[in-house]
Order: sequence, then structure tokens, then C-alpha cells
Amino acid sequence: MISGLQEIDKLKSQVQDIHVPLEVFDYIDQGRNPQLYTKDCIEKALTKNEQVKGKIDAYRKFKAHMLVELSGAFPNELAKYRAIRGGDETPPSY
Repeated sequence: MISGLQEIDKLKSQVQDIHVPLEVFDYIDQGRNPQLYTKDCIEKALTKNEQVKGKIDAYRKFKAHMLVELSGAFPNELAKYRAIRGGDETPPSY
């Protein structure tokens, strides 16, 4: 047993920089597989990614619709805006 502990003590420098999230220990305390923590984190990240992607798409559609409406209401001002922005703000056709 002593030689085993000495071997562990020799190897501690190899794992000294590894940080384990506290949630992994919670998984172990609950009798769950710690590998499920990684799976759950990835699933949460994918869900959040889909939510953010949906918000980005909604903002892009809103911007495009707003440019169409503004070009009808304020054509001169929108032309100045496009000139300032470099002309990359062309309204989409619906």
C-alpha cells in the first residue's frame, strides 16, 4: 500500500494542472456517471446555440423589414445611410 501511495505521489505533477468542475463531483455523489456531465454540457450548449441562432435570424429579418419600410418612408435619409455604410444595406425584395 505504501509503494502504491508513493507511486501516486510521483505522478501528481502530471495531473496538477487539471481542473475538474465541481458539478462532476455532484454527479458522482448522486451515483451518476461523470461522463454524463460532459454529455449534458454539450446538450445545453447546443440548445443555447439554437436559441441564439433563432434570435440572430429574427434580428436579421427585422432589420431587413425595417429597411424596406424606411426606404418607403424616408428614401433620402436611407440613401444617406447607405452611403455612410458603404452601400451594403440593400433592402430585400418581398
